[in-house]
Amino acid sequence: MKRYILSILVALAAVAAQAQDVDSGSPVAVVQQSAATVGYFSYFDVLRSMPDYSLAEKQLDELREKYEAETKRVRDEFNAKYEEFLEGQKDFPSTILKKRQTELQELMEKNIAFKEESRRLLAEAEHAIFAPLHERISEALARLGEEMGLILIVNTDSDACPYINPARSFNVTTLLKERLAVI
Repeated sequence: MKRYILSILVALAAVAAQAQDVDSGSPVAVVQQSAATVGYFSYFDVLRSMPDYSLAEKQLDELREKYEAETKRVRDEFNAKYEEFLEGQKDFPSTILKKRQTELQELMEKNIAFKEESRRLLAEAEHAIFAPLHERISEALARLGEEMGLILIVNTDSDACPYINPARSFNVTTLLKERLAVI
């Protein structure tokens, strides 16, 4: 029994000595001392704070403007041909009338296909433009979680996690922003 108590005291002394060695000002030390095992952060706040975010947004906006300009151009072209068709419709022989109707129908279908294709291409471009930023966030999360000894880091955006106990968790948003600002 005395050995058992003695071994417990030795173990407690070792834990106390380790706790004193830890710098109590660092976030890692705060997490280790508070027994927090879960981190949480706002993905969108971290993403928007990155230096390359505004550049990526600008690239995407420029591409979006180009697609919108082309969409407007083809819409104006269609409207002009449609007005021309309406003005001459009563004077056209039936074969020309059918030909013009077919041309308008084909033009309208091409315009619809272009709109759908431009939406798809914009989504792909957005994914490609932001992929390096997402990768950097993932890498920073992995390093931070490992350093802090966290078992889980939760993204709090979109109300997916309505409650997190602050005594058992740690907000890593600021730490991520600081790390990603210098990369």
